Amino acid sequence: MKLEQYDNIYFLGIGGIGMSALARWFMKKGLRVSGYDKTATALTSSLQQEGMVIHFDDNVQSMPKEVIDGKDRTLVIFTPAIPKDHKEHAYLKENGYTIMKRSEVLGLISKDYVTIGVAGTHGKTTTSSMVAHILKTAGKNMVAFLGGITTNYNSNLVMQGEVTKDTIAVAEADEFDRSFLRLFPQIAIVTSADADHLDIYGDHESVITSFKDYIKQINKGGYLVIHESVAEKLAADVNHVTKNIYSMSRGQFFAGNITASSGFFEFDIHGLGKVERIRLGVPGFHNIENAIAASVAASHCGVDLQTIKKALESFTGVKRRFEFVVKGKKVIYVDDYAHHPAEIEAFLRSMKSMYPNRKLTVIFQPHLFTRTRDFAEGFSQSLSLADELLLMDIYPARELPIPGVDANMIFKDVTSAVKIRCNKGDLMQKLENMDIDVLATVGAGDIDTFIEPIRNMLNKKYEV
Repeated sequence: MKLEQYDNIYFLGIGGIGMSALARWFMKKGLRVSGYDKTATALTSSLQQEGMVIHFDDNVQSMPKEVIDGKDRTLVIFTPAIPKDHKEHAYLKENGYTIMKRSEVLGLISKDYVTIGVAGTHGKTTTSSMVAHILKTAGKNMVAFLGGITTNYNSNLVMQGEVTKDTIAVAEADEFDRSFLRLFPQIAIVTSADADHLDIYGDHESVITSFKDYIKQINKGGYLVIHESVAEKLAADVNHVTKNIYSMSRGQFFAGNITASSGFFEFDIHGLGKVERIRLGVPGFHNIENAIAASVAASHCGVDLQTIKKALESFTGVKRRFEFVVKGKKVIYVDDYAHHPAEIEAFLRSMKSMYPNRKLTVIFQPHLFTRTRDFAEGFSQSLSLADELLLMDIYPARELPIPGVDANMIFKDVTSAVKIRCNKGDLMQKLENMDIDVLATVGAGDIDTFIEPIRNMLNKKYEV
């Protein structure tokens, strides 16, 4: 099939972060873009302001007339998060519309361009955003489909120049539902391959197998940029591409002479020819490694080291990835999307290194019943890095409850000095009664709806 045969693009779940990037792409191409989502958000509001028609009730009568009357000219794109009993989805299937997953469409788009696929159970959004910013800074023809809103561009779609066969497409290669197997990159980054999405894969070994399959899909003669911790496990037998191994302190590409000031790092980047001193524009130990991976990938696109240095220094991050919400003398508030024990540990260790003599209060909302069940012990250990923990109920997302699985599976083994169970109804009251020094909200559910109320409360209480 060819995407050119459609002039109406209809999204089921248009407000999803990956879906909305595609929606913006089709809008830029001059097509009519519309869609459904369950709830209105700041992101859906932005899409509406950009000209997209969106409704929030699952009702066939609410679908645009051009979709109802133009079946042969309409492409429907859906997210796996759409429930099985969704009325609009059922209508579109029964009436023979062309319906595709987001990953399938991204694969169709990217096959026409030089593709950089960024994979990994952690770090792919920030790393792909860094790659996009470096390429844009370098003046390359590029388009990036990102899994987060970059603060440099306030968008999850970043574009520059004319779209031609030489355009570089940056795509997050998502392991969920094996979506990344739709991509055939020229350059692939693999940041990590921890056990995750076990509701899909069953066990860690199946996750590893899927990552190996992704690596096999790199174009012959291309480049694999892979973290040292998974290089042997995933790529020992890979010989159809050039392997580039990186890590914090060893490998072909690494950081040396790392120094920190208020949590922001400077380091010497090794492996790209001349050793260059980099001042990273975002905090967090893990972002040093993300920056190295992004630099190696960009260098294979012909970007020189001085431009890479300039871009990394001006990179301001991704919303909900180590995002400073309040930065006052009396109180600090940072928000992060971390939703796996390894991500939470990396984030909290970075927070404690930045503010070693201050009390760290963490609000965490677990994401998915299956993930809570599979990693309860790991969550308890990583969250115990907090001095005070407020633990919310599980955000179910696409799942139905599992008997016996709730947030208490995590709560009971947390060793923080203070730990409090809460829900969305009483979180703000409990937080207001606490003495806050350094605060972090953590999670991938709808905890982000509390960011503004918490910001306003802290500003008022501490006169920020």
